[in-house]
Amino acid sequence: MTLLIGALTIGLILSLLALGVFISFRVFSFPDITADGSITLGASIAAVLLVHDVHPLPATLAGFCGGAAAGAVTGVLHTKFKINGLLAGILVMTALYSVNLHVMGKSNVPLLSVATLATHAEAIAGQLLSGVTTLDVFGWEVNVRDAAVLLSMLLIIGVVAVVLYAFFRTNLGTAMRATGNNDQMVRALGVNVGNMIVLGLAVSNGLIALSGALLAQYQGFADVQMGIGMVVWGLASVIIGEALVGTTQFGLVIVGAVMGSVLFRLLVAIALRAGLNPNDLKLITAAFVFVALVVPDLVRRLRPAGGARHA
Repeated sequence: MTLLIGALTIGLILSLLALGVFISFRVFSFPDITADGSITLGASIAAVLLVHDVHPLPATLAGFCGGAAAGAVTGVLHTKFKINGLLAGILVMTALYSVNLHVMGKSNVPLLSVATLATHAEAIAGQLLSGVTTLDVFGWEVNVRDAAVLLSMLLIIGVVAVVLYAFFRTNLGTAMRATGNNDQMVRALGVNVGNMIVLGLAVSNGLIALSGALLAQYQGFADVQMGIGMVVWGLASVIIGEALVGTTQFGLVIVGAVMGSVLFRLLVAIALRAGLNPNDLKLITAAFVFVALVVPDLVRRLRPAGGARHA
């Protein structure tokens, strides 16, 4: 049960990564790989502030702002300096490795002895349950801390998803979505396409950095290597989520990205539980992404053929 709750919690945390990747890859069709650096930037900023006794909430929000700044830099490189979008992301991601080292002052910052959102959630649960340390959930013994953190992350992700949905329903959010669909039409309407891209990448990487800040507090450390391959994870979650909801309606796609992240993490947890060598984790992640990319297309190809044969 502990493994299941842990997988669900990490899946929810990384759903913010999936939402950020969704904005860059799906809304703007921008191949942004800044994510590998911005998720670590969010974790490192939050970790350093927490070590210096800053309250977890502003420390987490500072991580979001750091990621938003990194995404804005990628957008500026692309729109103002006319650098290819993929190359702009590579440049910023590469630079962020050194930036993260400077922010942390070392390669790893432990958080086991400082107050985090996880410890605050545990303290609140302890007060509400009068000091009870374990709960009985359908016959399974669940640690109060694990349950409290899971519920708190579910609440945070729910609030972020609702805010994101509401934002993209505003005039500004609609203009951003239209920019990704048809930038020439939006430009003809007098909207600055470059500014929309910069803002979109800022929001995208802000969410990704927020995911890193929460992940560091849940795991109890921030590490300079923690962002490697995360953009692949986010893309896989988005693809799986799209397959789950089977629609392009924006609200359901957001829900699908969250569901895809949780399901993807559960698949990885099951693979590890079945005896997968942890050294092969990135390999199995790439395999999951490959399947997620190929299977939906195969299903679409087979459906017309099946219908023709039936007719």
